[in-house]
Amino acid sequence: MRVGDLYGQGRAIFSFEFFPPKTDAAVDDLLETVRELKEVSQPDFVSVTYGAGGSTRSRTLDCVARIQREAGVTAMAHLACLGHEEDEIAEIVSRLTAQGIENVLALRGDQPKNGEVRATSLRNATDLMAVLQKRNFGVDYGGACYPEPHPQAANADDDLHWARVKVDLGARFLMTQLFFNNDDYFRYVDRARAAGVNVPIVPGIMPITNVAQIERITKMCGATIPAGLRSRLEPHREDAGAVMAIGMEHAIGQCRALLQGGAPGLHFYTLNKSLATRVILAAVR
Repeated sequence: MRVGDLYGQGRAIFSFEFFPPKTDAAVDDLLETVRELKEVSQPDFVSVTYGAGGSTRSRTLDCVARIQREAGVTAMAHLACLGHEEDEIAEIVSRLTAQGIENVLALRGDQPKNGEVRATSLRNATDLMAVLQKRNFGVDYGGACYPEPHPQAANADDDLHWARVKVDLGARFLMTQLFFNNDDYFRYVDRARAAGVNVPIVPGIMPITNVAQIERITKMCGATIPAGLRSRLEPHREDAGAVMAIGMEHAIGQCRALLQGGAPGLHFYTLNKSLATRVILAAVR
């Protein structure tokens, strides 16, 4: 099933994101997790991330193929262009399509924490999308967008310009960076529509389960933890149970309001921990 075809059917689309495990045994565990999610939560599709500089390329491709083949869930591969040449991208996409994968999230990718990535002609997600459009591989692809501007954007208008370019290059949907204030999402959607971005803009949700972890993540991506939410979390930052309860409560309210406001679905950043996501989705449904 093509992800771009799922949206616009008159119902909310629910999806989950995982990162590829580091060992073969952990891959088997992930497959079992996906099978359980299929039974309990019935996701419309799942996606698998791509390590910085392509560091998890082979395991990402293997995970995506096995999830779709063995768990029977539509799978989408993240594909990052940083450090890759066009012919390498063609080889990767050919491997995906040979395994029946027809959905890709086209991204620039992150710089590895240790070591440099070789310079190539593909420097941004739009460069990658141009290759996908030119080569006509027959895959559906979407891109990322940012309710709070990307840290490297000159300003909010510059950030929105690149979202429009992604759509012009064939992106059929956009998935947002994580956020915790729905006003940021709805303002972004209004501005995007005014700028001619007419594809589904899917909110990305990350349930808070660890305060130090979410602080690191938001610092890297430029997202904001609202003052009210932070003040609730801070007294309990060392109490895992209390943090999870607060995080899930916030996410449930956030998800309900997003769907009521017209969001086309929800994409959950699970960090490979499905319990919180399953509880939140059950409450929302």
